[in-house]
Amino acid sequence: MTAPAAGVLLIADPFLKDPNFMRTVVFLTEHRDDGTIGFVLNRKYENTLDELLPEVEGHKLPVYYGGPVQMNTIHFLHRYPDEISGGVEVMKGIYWGGDFDAVIALINSGKADPEKIRFYIGYSGWSSGQLETEMDEKTWLTVEAVRKLVFHPNAEEIWRDSIKHLGGEYEMMINFPIDPQLN
Repeated sequence: MTAPAAGVLLIADPFLKDPNFMRTVVFLTEHRDDGTIGFVLNRKYENTLDELLPEVEGHKLPVYYGGPVQMNTIHFLHRYPDEISGGVEVMKGIYWGGDFDAVIALINSGKADPEKIRFYIGYSGWSSGQLETEMDEKTWLTVEAVRKLVFHPNAEEIWRDSIKHLGGEYEMMINFPIDPQLN
């Protein structure tokens, strides 16, 4: 397994029952000694961006549930380094955050492509040592992220496709039931 770091995917173990993370894929944007931050890639939020931000009225871009921390915040990942300054390059060609006024202008110009920018309400966070404990407990599988998974066009398929990305012996996990006692 790949060690947790910015640009790594955390793929929930098929039997993880935590409702916040069951069958999720989390893209890590920061992993330091004092904690870890990431965003759940495969859970669409019930509202679109224009329902949350009046500044982009009429632009029905999807919003994803980034995680259970600070659900009153909006974050974004993008592939617009020239149009949105100030973002942190998490991995080659994928940026986290940046000038939000530039994001609003990009959206209102009609040039914001959902396959190049994603919005998240809240985030996933772990305090110092917490993620390492979960890794020891085999809660997560890890793999280097690839752009096609971070900006996947079908949120419902990201968990399965991430398991396929691991390859080999892991692929059989795709068909595991959530609760093996019900099998």
